[in-house]
Amino acid sequence: MSSHTSFKIGGAARLVAEPKSADEIALIVKECRKLGVRYMAVGNGSNLLVDDGGIDACVILLGKDFADVRLIDDTTIYAQAGAMLKKVCLLALENSLTGLEFAYGIPGSCGGAAFMNAGAYGGEMKDVLYKCDHINADGECGFLEGDDLNLGYRHSAYYDNGCIVTSLYLKLEKGDKAEIKAKMDDLLGRRKDKQPLEYPSAGSTFKRPTGYFAGALIEECGLKGASVGGAQVSEKHAGFVINKGGATCKDVLDLCKKVSDTVYENKGVRLEMEIRVTK
Repeated sequence: MSSHTSFKIGGAARLVAEPKSADEIALIVKECRKLGVRYMAVGNGSNLLVDDGGIDACVILLGKDFADVRLIDDTTIYAQAGAMLKKVCLLALENSLTGLEFAYGIPGSCGGAAFMNAGAYGGEMKDVLYKCDHINADGECGFLEGDDLNLGYRHSAYYDNGCIVTSLYLKLEKGDKAEIKAKMDDLLGRRKDKQPLEYPSAGSTFKRPTGYFAGALIEECGLKGASVGGAQVSEKHAGFVINKGGATCKDVLDLCKKVSDTVYENKGVRLEMEIRVTK
């Protein structure tokens, strides 16, 4: 799984399937249920930390073969779950559509973005996402829309319902193409300046505590550059734990515990991991 996660960490999966359609995903789910095999969907793996021993499950990889993106009316974009957010942002730009600029540079797939209500720089998927198609635990097609998506901070209904997101519907607004491009370029520039994009990571490691910023708390506790094995608190942005070289899942988890415990002892704030950990 180290080949399928942005952290470049993780052992082998029990099985891997690469579907090209929602019907194929449904068949895989039904077969897994019949055989008693656990399954999980993975897109770009940009918010995932996999155990060193691997995953005892069938990993359903939603990637380039499940990445259709198209305009379905003047202001609505349809995207399959395996499509990268960058691809959707560029389609929006091409059609002078505004509202998705915040997502430009987020290194995730659309399915993962919907699953965790991805956000940055004041924007979130909930601002533009109004419907998701999915496959439920019985291998049947369905959808959620509007308030039923239960989009909150790094959360959606899909955290709890066991369904696999297969496609998204995004409602944007007409805007000025030059202004949209300028905002996208500005946000991408800020990411490059402030985030350790040169190292493997899973993005922001901890959720934002109410009333605080995780990176600031970590830095104030003198933990910038702290490391365990190949895992390190980024010297560029303390909110990121990076794989500086040869990091294991255990290295990352041990470092995250050290950071969380130290911040709690010094600041009285308990940090919660944003990264999903699986085995």
